[in-house]
Amino acid sequence: MMSPDKEAIYERAGMDNRVGYGDAPALVVVDLQRAFTDPESPIGGDLDAVVERSNALVSAAHDAAVPVVFTRIVTKHEDMRDLGVWGEKVPSLRMLQAGADCVALDPRLDAGPDDHVLDKRQASAFHGTELDSMLTGLGVDTVVLAGATTSGCVRATAVDACSHGFYTVVPEGAVGDRAAEPHEANLFDIDAKYGDVRPVEEVRAYLRRAETAEPTAADD
Repeated sequence: MMSPDKEAIYERAGMDNRVGYGDAPALVVVDLQRAFTDPESPIGGDLDAVVERSNALVSAAHDAAVPVVFTRIVTKHEDMRDLGVWGEKVPSLRMLQAGADCVALDPRLDAGPDDHVLDKRQASAFHGTELDSMLTGLGVDTVVLAGATTSGCVRATAVDACSHGFYTVVPEGAVGDRAAEPHEANLFDIDAKYGDVRPVEEVRAYLRRAETAEPTAADD
């Protein structure tokens, strides 16, 4: 919980603005892979509720033909050189070798045949991947972010989504972290600067109402 003084500072700076939703969303489910959703994993945590709520959003997106993208962290090198300095900072990421069972999406997720699975090497789902061109090609203007962790890959992706010009929405109950303090602090900061943090049911209702049209070729 932020102290009253800190909240007053943010309010004075005008960091309490709501941007709202666009007309054409995509749902990006960040890194709900076995390594993170198994509490017994060295880099895992108790994300059962996050998986369940993310699935509710996936179901709503499927019903409305809204694009769904699942991301995974995967390293293809034993020495993690493709992760760069991040691999040095977090050596436990070594377990995320391509082909390892822990890299797979949590089996409780209702990934559909038309959903996209995007492998990444850095915290942000936009860094060094095709996500921006994919979303642009689909005519998307709003990115809904679920998954983990709030203080890591969700936050990094939220910052980049805003930087790429997308309305950014984070359903509060559908993101999680290993500890409450970084989770709460980063939700506050995302909401202040980069996107709107909203209740899961509100976001679910928004996805159900939205139907992203297939892009069409421009008239000659």
